[in-house]
Amino acid sequence: MMLRLILCLLFLAWPALADQVRIKDLVEVDGVRGNDLVGYGLVVGLNGTGDGIRNAPFTEEIMANLLERLGVNVAGEEYRPKNVAAVFVTATLPPFARAGGRIDVTVSAIGDAKSLLGGTLVMTPLNGADGQIYAVAQGTIIAGGISAEGKAARVVQGVPTAGTIPSGARVEREVPFDFTTISSVRLALKSADFTTAARIEKVINGAFGKRVATMLDAGTVSFDLERTGLPPAHALARIEGLLVEPETRARVVVDQRSGTIVMGADVRISRVAVAQGNLTLRVEESPLVVQANPFAEGETVVVPRSSADISTDGKGLAEVPPGTSLSEVVAGLNALGVAPYDMIDILKSINAAGALHADFVIQ
Repeated sequence: MMLRLILCLLFLAWPALADQVRIKDLVEVDGVRGNDLVGYGLVVGLNGTGDGIRNAPFTEEIMANLLERLGVNVAGEEYRPKNVAAVFVTATLPPFARAGGRIDVTVSAIGDAKSLLGGTLVMTPLNGADGQIYAVAQGTIIAGGISAEGKAARVVQGVPTAGTIPSGARVEREVPFDFTTISSVRLALKSADFTTAARIEKVINGAFGKRVATMLDAGTVSFDLERTGLPPAHALARIEGLLVEPETRARVVVDQRSGTIVMGADVRISRVAVAQGNLTLRVEESPLVVQANPFAEGETVVVPRSSADISTDGKGLAEVPPGTSLSEVVAGLNALGVAPYDMIDILKSINAAGALHADFVIQ
């Protein structure tokens, strides 16, 4: 717990730098996306941890169908295998995936199997939303947990009823998409912001020396591929590495379960006083008006002047450096040894009073 708090304060103390990010990390190209696949199959080879046939009759049914397709007639036979489990298989077909390529799959038990550890997925077709088969999965499952039990006790660590098969599916059908015929694309910002979109537009136009990008809204920038004079793929490759300084909203994220507090450098608070138990927090604004000397050229300006202090009922005093940054207030609270959960309650109170100028997210 203390380590999380120290890391949080280290981030707060780090100077706010104008970090530039590649455009490829800020946007998604409209139309260039993956497609979800799903299938239903069997996992065999389990060490007595499979489905109970009485509780999962669909496992027996699919097992019988599979054996019949392989030429084994089990009609009317009674068998109760404990090393078989019915599973759902899910995967994402990445953009521009070609036939013969391999993708990762996730396998999840749907019956009462206790563990998929050591099991092997039998050939399972993976269908897209249109009902067509796009990939076929098969392979040994890597489970993410372990389970052990005796007659009177059972120990489970992780989730042994779900696992993955790296490169476990082979692509059998390609998604038809002719990229060379596209005349323009839309760049969708992962985090919509007018300032960031305007900066992306400016950087792209500057790279080509003419207006080829137009900001449509806070989350979309239109990119005219024809005006670039380059093939579509080359034009996108040219802008992917361009650097842009993204603008983000001030935000405070609180995780009540772990006591973690994360906040951005732009978070500010207004004049406010908070008391919790024997702890008193006060932030005051005293702006100073400065006028030019008589008969001198100049303008009257308002100079911000802030003060903040934290007291603990006369038992101690921790001073916060001048300013209205919430990070400085949190640093002062930490200097007094305030517990993370008490600090979260104080932040809630500041936000409820309308003095916290940021998005307050509670997880």
